[in-house]
Amino acid sequence: MRTEAGRHPARRLAAVLRRRPRLRLTLLLTAPLLWLTVLYLGSLAVLFVSAFWTTDSFTSQVVKVWSTDNFHALLTTPVYRQVVLRSVAVALAVTALCALLALPVAFYTARVAPPRRRPLLVAAILTPLWASYLVKVYAWRLILSQGGLADWMLAPFGLRGPGYGLPATVLTLTYLWLPYMILPLHTALAQVPDGLLDASADLGARPGRTFRSVVLPLVLPSAAAGSVFTFSLSLGDYITVQIVGGKTQLIGNLVYSHIDLDLPMAAALGTVPVVVIVLYLLAIRRTGALDNL
Repeated sequence: MRTEAGRHPARRLAAVLRRRPRLRLTLLLTAPLLWLTVLYLGSLAVLFVSAFWTTDSFTSQVVKVWSTDNFHALLTTPVYRQVVLRSVAVALAVTALCALLALPVAFYTARVAPPRRRPLLVAAILTPLWASYLVKVYAWRLILSQGGLADWMLAPFGLRGPGYGLPATVLTLTYLWLPYMILPLHTALAQVPDGLLDASADLGARPGRTFRSVVLPLVLPSAAAGSVFTFSLSLGDYITVQIVGGKTQLIGNLVYSHIDLDLPMAAALGTVPVVVIVLYLLAIRRTGALDNL
């Protein structure tokens, strides 16, 4: 009897939830939305507010006095402007290289490779993601080092590897984030109906025209969706440039270097990637990329 009595409240609650799907959805989403609001959006709000504080020049202690000096310095100091522009340029270069490399790979895995091998190829593309981030970056450091694999492979042509610096940073970041561009393109190309390609060929279109007029418009939203990952991950990265970038500095390095000495300035610098990524999302929203995330 006690067991039956203990089950009645659970049964009544289950019946109420079945009759009220909106209540069930609300209870289901309350915890993750609360987590998102408090920890993620809350941390961004604290970041933005602390950017208006200052630091005591003698004690390096944070002074909670409202001031716009950090943003004024961010806009007027040439070094900060150069680093911000360099960071955006690196993120755009990595995104462009990922798109150029991912498109033929995705086309082969989705349209050319035998159907039985396609899952294996996708698994092979995902394999680098299973390895440690630092292991991959340090592997590229060895490849690009003086007398390393890059120099050895280019030596017969009278060339040398790029060494450490900005090109090495772009190459390494391209390798790190390439799978995030291949996967959405592979999915989009796999969903292209064969009838569209056959119809284009029947109407006399050459392969290049078919690609430009049929395939490219269909995969462009997926490419834009992949670019969200490659662009944002490259813009906020600061470890790769420390390992293979030589003396190059990106926005992440400035944020890291200011944390101990000038926390409000670090917060002001940290708002830059957030603003840039929001502007980037607004720019690609019309492509339908956000629907493919």
